[in-house]
Amino acid sequence: MNNSENSDKESFRDSIATVTQKGDRIWIFPKKPSGKFYNARTILSVVLLVLLYGLPFVKVNGNPLILLNILERKLILFGVPFGPHDFHLFVIAMILIIISIFLFTVVYGRIFCGWICPQTIFMEMVYRRIEYWIEGDANKQKALAKKDWNGEKIFKKGLKHAIFFIIAIITANTFLAYIIGKDQVFNIMQSPVSDHLTGFIAMIIFSGVFYFVFAFFREQACLMVCPYGRLQGVMLDENSVVISYDHVRGEPRGVSKDKTANLGDCVDCKACVNVCPTGIDIRNGTQLECVNCTACIDACDSIMDKVKKPRGLIRFASLNEIEKGVRSLLTPRSIGYTVVLVILFTILGFMLSARDDFELSILRTPGMMYQQYDSLHISNLYDFVLTNKTFKEIPAVLELEDSHGSIKIVGSDMIAKPQGIIEAKFLVVIKESEITQLNTPITIVVKSDNKVIDRIKSSFLGKIETFRKNKHNKEEHEEKEKHEEKEEH
Repeated sequence: MNNSENSDKESFRDSIATVTQKGDRIWIFPKKPSGKFYNARTILSVVLLVLLYGLPFVKVNGNPLILLNILERKLILFGVPFGPHDFHLFVIAMILIIISIFLFTVVYGRIFCGWICPQTIFMEMVYRRIEYWIEGDANKQKALAKKDWNGEKIFKKGLKHAIFFIIAIITANTFLAYIIGKDQVFNIMQSPVSDHLTGFIAMIIFSGVFYFVFAFFREQACLMVCPYGRLQGVMLDENSVVISYDHVRGEPRGVSKDKTANLGDCVDCKACVNVCPTGIDIRNGTQLECVNCTACIDACDSIMDKVKKPRGLIRFASLNEIEKGVRSLLTPRSIGYTVVLVILFTILGFMLSARDDFELSILRTPGMMYQQYDSLHISNLYDFVLTNKTFKEIPAVLELEDSHGSIKIVGSDMIAKPQGIIEAKFLVVIKESEITQLNTPITIVVKSDNKVIDRIKSSFLGKIETFRKNKHNKEEHEEKEKHEEKEEH
């Protein structure tokens, strides 16, 4: 092979399939795929889309199943409310998701992009299917694009883009329902635009961006915007299972009637290239443009069936599996990621299981001694903090357990608003005559709606003079009892 031929074969390393050398856009018209992987992706996509559009309508205990109102700091995940006080749980969950994606990339390549990523699902399973339905398969789309504007082209393009924008509006309102709840979205839709002008403008902008991405920007979002494809280059190794062309079996490519010709199984039909939504040739090896959508696998398998050769010329495989026949999923990196994931899942599971609907704290006010409440009583000042993690009000009532004292709230109602915090002070008042030690153990019972929600143990600080006086009186009383017992004997 001369230098020019080698340069042509390696040119994919220096450019992408969707841009010319002059920087002009090359519009991709992928052929409609078919096969077992495409059918599996279709089923998974339908399930995910039903969940996306259906979950805002599901409620648990009167609240949305999922609410992601970042602006008002209201989060509900699977019916469990979270607030700013649960930010540490959110951070751990995000770390878990990121590490999970990294783990799957290290072991299984970019499978997230092809099977779960919303960009791929909407592009290939929604917008592209509408395009096939209205304009036809790849060749018909190319022919329509080259036609002068006539009635047919105006009708097809107009209908397609009208449907595209309607889907964008529906999707934008769905995402809004995840933020403010479906009930609020319906209220806004039924109200005059002037009542929610800012929100209306924001919704039109979001719908426009969504429409632009899937109607025009398309695969460029994966190639130029998403950083995941570039991260793939440093996360993959020779043991990562990705969509691979078996060059050992397939090369050299070609078709010959001469049975003595030393050709591989690849007949160079370019079926894998024609169905690729990013326009690459998978036979050149793993590339950042590949989203692991498996369209090339289905296309190649159908050709192998026709030429009566085994399937799997393009398949999920690692480089070591193709060249050495060895598949090793348990590598040091995959084991390391797995260990970190197990540890984080354990920590998050423990924290979620130990999480209550509220956090309660009662402490004697630092630096404060006892106070003389009146001639017969002394008091201690305490700080009370109740964090309400639910979306309902929690009224709090404080009582002393097993004590003749009382509690006096200092100037604040004891009702914790949804996702709110009560910060109050109160006095514990006890008779001086009942103080028998400097630090008297007390138990404060916290009730809500006549139900005990917690018991807090604390201490009551008394006067040293009172303690000595009561101790002296107690000793005198004991001596008197002993003397009376001796006289009786």
